[in-house]
Amino acid sequence: MLESVYAGLTGLSTFSKGLNNISNNVANLNTPGFKRSQVLFEDLFYNRQNMGDAGSGNGGPAFGNGVDIGHTSVVFKQGELRQTGNDQDAAIDGNGLFILRKDGKTFYTRAGQFQFDADGYLVSNASGARVAVLGGGSQLEDFNILQSRVNPPKATALIKMDGNLSSNDSDNLHVVSSITVYDNGGQASTLKITFTNNSGVTPRSWLYQIEDQAGNAVANSEIRFQGDGSPSSGYETFSFSYTPSGGSAQAIMLDFGLPGKFSGVTNFSAGTDSTVKVQSADGYTVGSMTKVTYDDEGKIVLTYSNGQTAKLNKIALAWFTFLPGLEQEGGNLFVNDTDQEPMIGSAKTSVFGKITGGSIESSNVDLTQQFSELIVTQRGYQASSQVISAANEMIQQLLDLKGRR
Repeated sequence: MLESVYAGLTGLSTFSKGLNNISNNVANLNTPGFKRSQVLFEDLFYNRQNMGDAGSGNGGPAFGNGVDIGHTSVVFKQGELRQTGNDQDAAIDGNGLFILRKDGKTFYTRAGQFQFDADGYLVSNASGARVAVLGGGSQLEDFNILQSRVNPPKATALIKMDGNLSSNDSDNLHVVSSITVYDNGGQASTLKITFTNNSGVTPRSWLYQIEDQAGNAVANSEIRFQGDGSPSSGYETFSFSYTPSGGSAQAIMLDFGLPGKFSGVTNFSAGTDSTVKVQSADGYTVGSMTKVTYDDEGKIVLTYSNGQTAKLNKIALAWFTFLPGLEQEGGNLFVNDTDQEPMIGSAKTSVFGKITGGSIESSNVDLTQQFSELIVTQRGYQASSQVISAANEMIQQLLDLKGRR
């Protein structure tokens, strides 16, 4: 009967540990990237009684000595993705672990709560560890944003035009004004192009003059069209030199489209008004960084005030063939204390999932499941205590019988 008491005690101890695991899971219900753990129970050693020749050949009946916790196992099930409003946050939809490095140690996490520190490095909010990105190949690097806060200006070199120069234009004149161009220093100025129908001299011909914002002539040329209404070969582009006020000379090309194609300027008899306009013009002023986020491949995307964007390094991801080999470190971190080599890569390649910027992964704790396990644990604890009580009463009855003799 004493063995029953000891076995019951192991039940009390083990179910107490199980309750501790449940309470830890529930406490981390709202912890980003948290992976719940489950307790694996195992029975203890057995005592076998020798029954001699009357035995069944297996050494006699065996009586167990209770229960203990073998180990705990982390469940790496995907948690729900939740938007945070912080552009630097990142969540992995699928396989992968973020790689963090600090004080010469490497950590792995699913919690993508990131920010830039005072030195410009992308770090984890919780630990301050730097987030690893991919350099050349699978080489890991720290990412620093200080050198990318400003987007340098670019001088305008190409102006693409589209629309129609109507052969039935009522006044045989068409003006495209307020064409913004930028010099090497990012200063903006405007140009104006005036088209004049020259079909009376040369069939399907228009002359045009380019003027600066002060009305000074910059260049003159001609555009001719084929019978199908597309630009003639040799007239589809025009390059000229423009010197803005206070700036240096820069070469600019006008692009009217390709011969035989109709995505640029055309010459149809459609309507009495011409519709030629600027389709696009490169060049821009200096820009300041306004936003940092990630695309689904994990590239760090910078947005600038001049409307430009830049895609830089990819966030590095790791994966292991034996995830249970990772040890929980606290702070949503895992460490690899095994000899297995991690697979290093980027989102949407190999086994890795995709990155969702401005989001985090929620805990994968299922509250309903935890409450169910809580009920089972509580009943197991009560049952073990009842076993101890019953064994105690039987021992007491035995002692009472001895006392009556």
